[in-house]
Amino acid sequence: MDGKMIVTYKILCKNDFNLELTLEKLFSNEKIAKMIKSEFAKGIRNIDIITKESDAKIKLETQKELYQFEVNKNDFADLISLAEEDAKTRKLTKKDCADIELVNIETID
Repeated sequence: MDGKMIVTYKILCKNDFNLELTLEKLFSNEKIAKMIKSEFAKGIRNIDIITKESDAKIKLETQKELYQFEVNKNDFADLISLAEEDAKTRKLTKKDCADIELVNIETID
């Protein structure tokens, strides 16, 4: 395979935050529901918060910087190892921040 790929990755740390909530669970929290009602329906009584997509999800996670490097298409099987090497070369890894997550792989000509 001729050509190149641009690989995007991020560094993961042990203390990173990652939580996924459904809208149903979020709206069932009385504090959240009260805040939404007071912001968007101020002074109106007897209001319910209803969603058509109760299983729709909201994700809360630690914001991370993304890093990129270029590699040949032939190296596809080794992308994680190459990303780890790139992170070490750039001195991005630390004691509790050494794991890599591939975010995007884009082919270029």
